[in-house]
Amino acid sequence: MKYMLLINSDPAAWAKVAPEDANKIFEEYGAYTQALHDSKEYVNGDPVQGNETAKTVRVSKGKPAVTDGPFSTAAALAGYYTVDVKDLDRALELAATIPGAAQGLDAIEVRPIMDLG
Repeated sequence: MKYMLLINSDPAAWAKVAPEDANKIFEEYGAYTQALHDSKEYVNGDPVQGNETAKTVRVSKGKPAVTDGPFSTAAALAGYYTVDVKDLDRALELAATIPGAAQGLDAIEVRPIMDLG
């Protein structure tokens, strides 16, 4: 079953991380991604740029309105992984070992992907 592991970051928490520690965490992300490839559970994933680059589109009466910023400012979407695993328990296990989450810097939202056949 496929799941999205949505990485939600607190920019204020990351701002407190020393540059050398942040570099180590980013290296851990590389190893984590390689481990997903090696286990054949990796589907795709990427980091995304910060909230300051976001645009939100809403359509009213058939006309799109574009505003600056994310849909929600409660957390900053920092990236995602899509994994194909045997069950929810494995998806949760993988979410807990994402480097930013393991360091207590990020929260990971785990959502099953709908199979539309």
